Amino acid sequence: MAGHDTAAGPERVTIDSRQAAPGSLFVGLPGTQVDGGKFASDALTAGAWGVIVAPEHAENLRALQPTSAGVVLAAEQPLVALQRLAAAWRRELGAQVIAVTGSTGKTTTKDILVSLLSPTRRVASTRANFNTEIGVPLEILSAPQDTNVLVLEHAMRGSGQIAELAAISEPDVAVIVNVGPVHLELLGTLEAVAAAKAELIEGLREGGTAVVPAHEPLLAQFLHSAQHVITFGPGGDVQFRRSDVGEPVEIDLAGRVIELEVPFSQAHLRANLLAAVAAASAVGVIPSGRVEVAFSPGRGQRTELPDGITVIDDCYNANPMSMRAALDDLVATAPPGGSARRVAVLGDMLELGPDERAFHIEAGRHADEIGIDLLMTVGRLAEAMGEAFNGESYRAATAAEAVPLVRELVKPGDVVLVKGSRGVGLEAVCFALTADPD
Repeated sequence: MAGHDTAAGPERVTIDSRQAAPGSLFVGLPGTQVDGGKFASDALTAGAWGVIVAPEHAENLRALQPTSAGVVLAAEQPLVALQRLAAAWRRELGAQVIAVTGSTGKTTTKDILVSLLSPTRRVASTRANFNTEIGVPLEILSAPQDTNVLVLEHAMRGSGQIAELAAISEPDVAVIVNVGPVHLELLGTLEAVAAAKAELIEGLREGGTAVVPAHEPLLAQFLHSAQHVITFGPGGDVQFRRSDVGEPVEIDLAGRVIELEVPFSQAHLRANLLAAVAAASAVGVIPSGRVEVAFSPGRGQRTELPDGITVIDDCYNANPMSMRAALDDLVATAPPGGSARRVAVLGDMLELGPDERAFHIEAGRHADEIGIDLLMTVGRLAEAMGEAFNGESYRAATAAEAVPLVRELVKPGDVVLVKGSRGVGLEAVCFALTADPD
């Protein structure tokens, strides 16, 4: 039913009726708590171009609003309809699509890649955590018509999920940053994690390129699915010739040497830089000069406070690989011999399966071995870190409980790492440390 000119079609898509406005298409997705289709009437009242809802909601709308100025489309599965719309828009765009996944570092790799591409390409990319079966189609549909390159994160918790995303995005370039012990609660083994990540390679378009770590045996059996393969890291097609801190880095790009000025020194970010350079080259971009990159929140941002305290906000998520890298970075930031203490506020690492305690013990042992001065653990699982740590340590059951303890323990000049899985909520600790006391 239509009461206004709908010939031009919708201009944007939303799944939140509160964001509905003239020109928007509202998709009412059924959820575990709330069925979005119940709010379709609100979207139409707000002037939405139209709505996609389950048949029962469509019938109700026709009965309640027979003269409504908006299109009502019925779909047995609104989410599938959203995904099909996104796949159609991806083809209509004609842009090159780079899909990025990995056990850790996919967001920072995406951020770096966007900075490498932006000087010469019109780039659209994943925002925040829009990297799921709902987020990916929304990001594709939000890409402007003049987009040259679309950079999309693909996340997963189990097998088959990346294949589902790749069927929507149809990537030209598949980037696997790394394979590590994440989501073991569902997948069980590293081999299963690798197979789940490799679904991205199997979903490549004809003639596509796989960008993978050099000499990664867990991915070797899946590379036949790609027509082209670029490896990065030591011994790979893309590797460092020089990466001294404070100096421009030199990268050997398949025999061609490029020089980049990067605003970060962390080893894991420099590894992600190599993956990004490889992906950029796969779409014909050879970067050079200074890399201006703004990392997404919670991915290692440093805040220098007036009293000399440095807070490293890495609390968006955590797994054994990223935890080890963050601890190593903390030590490099406040090297031994100075007055600054290296303080680690570490929360539970979730979804690690039956070996979760062993992974937490290993993290605590590593913190002890590299010289962390003070350890605060947050959560039941993280307590095992403290058991393996021989230095000064404290524990809190929750982030809220940790806040006053951290405030009391941290001293001027300290460098403080805050890291844990998203479910722990350690952003409360970062906020407590960095917020203006007034």
